Amino acid sequence: MRRIFVAGSIASVALIGGLAFLWTPALWSLVVVAPLIVIGVSDMLQKKQAVRRNFPLIGRGRYLLEMIRPEINQYFVESNSDGKPFSRNDRSVVYQRAKGELDTLPFGTQRDVYAVGYEWINHSLAPVAPDHSDERLMVGGAACRLPYSASVFNVSGMSYGSLSKNAVLALNRGAKMGGFAHNTGEGGLSPYHLEPGGDLVWQIGTGYFSCRNRDGSFSADEFARRATLPNVKMIEIKLSQGAKPGHGGILPAAKLTPEIVAIRGVVPGEDVISPPAHSAFSTPAGLLQFVSTLREASGGKPVGFKLCVGKRHEFLGIVKAMLESGIMPDFITVDGAEGGTGAAPMEFSDFVGTPLNEGLSFVHYSLVGAGIRDKIRVIASGKVNTGFQVATKIALGADACNAARAMMFAIGCIQALRCNTNKCPTGVATQDAELVAGLDVGDKSHRVARFHKETVRSFFEILGAAGLRKRADLKPWYISKRVSSGEVRGYHELYPPLEAGALLHGGSALSPGLARAWEAARPDRF
Repeated sequence: MRRIFVAGSIASVALIGGLAFLWTPALWSLVVVAPLIVIGVSDMLQKKQAVRRNFPLIGRGRYLLEMIRPEINQYFVESNSDGKPFSRNDRSVVYQRAKGELDTLPFGTQRDVYAVGYEWINHSLAPVAPDHSDERLMVGGAACRLPYSASVFNVSGMSYGSLSKNAVLALNRGAKMGGFAHNTGEGGLSPYHLEPGGDLVWQIGTGYFSCRNRDGSFSADEFARRATLPNVKMIEIKLSQGAKPGHGGILPAAKLTPEIVAIRGVVPGEDVISPPAHSAFSTPAGLLQFVSTLREASGGKPVGFKLCVGKRHEFLGIVKAMLESGIMPDFITVDGAEGGTGAAPMEFSDFVGTPLNEGLSFVHYSLVGAGIRDKIRVIASGKVNTGFQVATKIALGADACNAARAMMFAIGCIQALRCNTNKCPTGVATQDAELVAGLDVGDKSHRVARFHKETVRSFFEILGAAGLRKRADLKPWYISKRVSSGEVRGYHELYPPLEAGALLHGGSALSPGLARAWEAARPDRF
């Protein structure tokens, strides 16, 4: 678009300038065209708005519409790529905080507090100053020699290939500036993850990108060579992703550049579809042995796994394998079915997998019921965009949260829903060099760092308003949810707790469904 604008501008000036010598009215046309060209050039040179930079003049139309947004905001609800409602309020909060703009609102809440599904936290008449030293937590169990001090809020997995190099650079530079972690996604370690020097969580998916043999199997040597890099702080084995659990990752051939082919070790010109399951292990016990192998090969760094909860007895099989083998992951990342993605089959996005709240509470209470919750950190991922949403996940048992969609908003994503077409207008989710150039790494990295800082600040302000000083003080009964027009229930009622050791003792402490799932769980098979 920028090349078309430049060529068109030159042609217009030449044509009108030539006609001006022959026809006087053409001179007046030049008076009109010249200012437009100047405005277009200024659009191309500015660095704060990728749409204007990539689409001079016409891109301004979007921002003109934004000027009337406050008047239409309460009536406007968008849908994201997986078809689930996503409030413009949430996206606006991310933009405002990332840009450092005022994020307060006049006229009170713009949400329907009597709508089914509305949630809130119960405040205290004796608010306190929260303990900001609690913004970080150590990740790493007894077998971990290099534990990592993680932020309570980090960047979730998004691969280079799905995202552009400038998007990855901005996210990692922002993570370095703000002192939080950046998950690589399953696409492998790229130079753009490593160059800025931010802390990385290297995600190992079923395709084993950046640590695979030619046949696609896991390569221990390639893994060890990269896992010991100083930027890599933790290793995450991806079992499943919330947006498409039970389905391998997808990178359309249109986004497959020679550089990505080299990084991933794949065949050019074809869609890159990861296998739905791992080949390095096939049982819960095998998963834990793989955890141990990666921990040792990385020099003792924290190793965990990520999953969207599906069949409960399969996760409980992993729990039984932990108890039998004594091998514990350092962390478990729970992804919700509402999590986003650049490409997924519609039915998988809409109908496969457990939503985050249900999955998170189940994982948390399963570990509590097995008596091992204190040995493992739990991280929540799936539409965590605000400080309040961080609070709801902490209340359900998470130690920390990851965000992907919100971090994309921070670097300029406008939910154009072109992620899988290679035509993202903001340069976030494309490999088109012209569109990528519109995303300015310097400006956007500051936005990422600022959004992280303001979200963590918001979470701790909410914590203090509830009369609590530390994350661990936040319990399920502090969060309420409207479940019908005339009924409100607390999280402790919606997600019933399990007593410590209840799975081991059995009996009436377990619901019939959970008792059956525990009985069916096997450490030697999924």
